[in-house]
Formats: sequence, C-alpha cells, structure tokens
Amino acid sequence: MLDGLRQFISDIVSPQAQDRAFGDSDYRLAATALLIHVISLDGEPTPTEKRKLHGLIESHFGLDRGTADRLIASATEVEGEAVDLYRFTSVIMRALDEEGRKRIVEMMWELVYADGHVTEFEDNVLWRASDLLAVSQRDRIDLKHIVANRRTGQVKETVAGG
Repeated sequence: MLDGLRQFISDIVSPQAQDRAFGDSDYRLAATALLIHVISLDGEPTPTEKRKLHGLIESHFGLDRGTADRLIASATEVEGEAVDLYRFTSVIMRALDEEGRKRIVEMMWELVYADGHVTEFEDNVLWRASDLLAVSQRDRIDLKHIVANRRTGQVKETVAGG
C-alpha cells in the first residue's frame, strides 16, 4: 500500500538525504506519520493527497521543500514500522497543548477530504486518533465540519470503505 508513496519519496529525495533527520521524539515526525497513515487508509495515495500532504507539512511546520521531503521520507519509514497509532499520539501528547493537538486532527481531516470523500474507515481512524490525542468528540466533529465546509459541498460521504 505504501510502495507508491515510498517511490514518490525516493523520486524527490536524494539517497544522501534519506538519513533520518528527525528523531523518534520529534512531534513533527509523529504527526507526519499519522498524516501518512491517513492518506494510505483507502489504498494508494493519490497525487492530490500527496500534494496536500506536502503543502500541510511545509506550511504547518514552516519547512522548506527539501526539509519537508526528508520529514515525509522519515515519517513514511516509521509509519510502515508502527503497529498502532499510540506510538505517534503519545509523542504528540507530550509535545503539544490542546490547540496544537486539535490542529493535527484538523490536518488529518484535510487529508481525508483531499480526495473528495470520507470513508467509514477513515472516519473511524480519525475518531481513534482524536481520542488518543485527547481531542473531544465535539471538537473532532466541529473540525470535520469546518474542513468539509471549506470544500463547499464537493464532499461525498461513502459507506463501508469507499
């Protein structure tokens, strides 16, 4: 499932840059791994999802394109090794306050909506991640609606995985 994303990363990042520049305790690595998990849920990430991921990483973390590429490459690697979301959410919990954690959930919704629809599975993963990040159900749903409204009715909810 992540082979296409890994190939995309290797195409844009030189082999020398593959050294992990972001440590396991860096919340940016954990957050990016969560975001990669989200775009991989419904199969191969689309070019739109990949562009959206890159844009979110650059703008939210204030990174230049090359550094964002390295962060995405490192996060793709650690996401592929992870067995659950807790590995990432625990790092984020230690590093960010409530507003920062809500922003991570908002970024996750932005990626879910990047392909124009939300599957039940994506909604469930956002619920689990939000719970682990101590983002309330109300805030999670509010953030979902905020992001959906940005798409001005272009979003189609689907049932049972898309």
